[in-house]
Amino acid sequence: MTTVQSPPAPPTALRPRAVARTGLYAVLAANAAVVTYFFVGAGFGASNALLVLGRLAGLYGALLMAFQLLLVARLPWLDRRIGMDRLTSWHRWTGFGILWTLLAHAVFLTFGYADSSGLDPVAQLVDLAETVEGVLRAVAALVIILVVGAVSGRLARRRLAYETWHFIHLYTYLAVVLAFTHQVAVGTTFTASSAATAYWYTLWGVALGAVLAGRVVLPLWRNARHRLRVSAVVPESDDVVSVYVTGRDLDRLPARAGQFFLWRFLTRDRWWQANPFSLSAAPDGRTLRLTVKAAGAGSAGLRGIQVGTRVFAEGPYGAFTALHRTRPESVLIAGGVGVTPIRALLEELDGHAVVVYRVATDKDAVLYGELRELARAKGAELHLVTGPVSPDRLAPAELARMVPDIAGRDVFLCGPPPMMHAVLGSLRELGVPRPQIHFERFSLAG
Repeated sequence: MTTVQSPPAPPTALRPRAVARTGLYAVLAANAAVVTYFFVGAGFGASNALLVLGRLAGLYGALLMAFQLLLVARLPWLDRRIGMDRLTSWHRWTGFGILWTLLAHAVFLTFGYADSSGLDPVAQLVDLAETVEGVLRAVAALVIILVVGAVSGRLARRRLAYETWHFIHLYTYLAVVLAFTHQVAVGTTFTASSAATAYWYTLWGVALGAVLAGRVVLPLWRNARHRLRVSAVVPESDDVVSVYVTGRDLDRLPARAGQFFLWRFLTRDRWWQANPFSLSAAPDGRTLRLTVKAAGAGSAGLRGIQVGTRVFAEGPYGAFTALHRTRPESVLIAGGVGVTPIRALLEELDGHAVVVYRVATDKDAVLYGELRELARAKGAELHLVTGPVSPDRLAPAELARMVPDIAGRDVFLCGPPPMMHAVLGSLRELGVPRPQIHFERFSLAG
């Protein structure tokens, strides 16, 4: 199997994740400064401090909405450097920022106008919705954002099926459209100058264009180009199956070991399901392979997929790749079926590697035969760690015994959330610097 070897980054090189993160912060800060400049340049338009604060909060809320769209646009440059799980986390916190700024916008303006008119706040809000163009649309947008914010809370999120949560979340796009039309209708800063008008149209155009490009145009173009199909379905054990996918010009698909795709197998009963599964072998330009453990209806049904089935794949996604290496030697730690991206990474990485594979029993060690052969061919050390959860067999002392120089290596980690949480604690205790620790959440990567 031919893979592309990726030399480690020199210690003085700029880290891709740090560059992307700094770039995003700089873009947000620069736009906040521009928004403030246009707001001040337009004049406050009111002597009432509540009205001034309300209008400024609304502008910052609009900026955050545009920034949030950028975070979920799945742009390859950002995703490869930051990772979908971190971008999704930032998206979530940005969403709460939008919620509070738009609530402040509504409350400050309502109370500010009520103070001037003598009406009570509820009557004032009703009067604004009835008499001012665009206010009713703003109220509708705020209600949608409140609902989405409520279902995004941790407690509600755990109680909702993913499909239900995702369907409700799609209404955010309607809220964006309503908020934009409200801003066009009544935003004094929007129309204060031709420069301000051009700025806001450009901001919204870039944000919505990024979503359209990253989530619609690019996946459609790639799938039309590569024409993916299932070429083989191979059972690995009673509850684990590998699916091989082939297509045209796969050598031009920018996939890396450690990344994942959102896979849709276009059968009558599965075309609407998109499941995130990692590549379990480094891309070789001819075939993509995913290896899945039956954990639900979607993954369990893959054993029955027929050879020749058309595949629609979105991706590749994820920053769990050799792009982020900082040291010539590495440690790869896998738990359960989280071994799939680890196995792919071992195939691609150069330099000495130590692989630690944590499972409950020997029979749970998916792809262990391949790992053993790869480790032998690449001169890597392989440790199979079995047994019950307690005592912790990946505690600091155990990891230090298996990898005495772990603090001088890159650590790639993938597994179930409880295991990852425990191992991250062990790595901190062992003094492994944060830039040397690479992981993505198992819910996305596995």
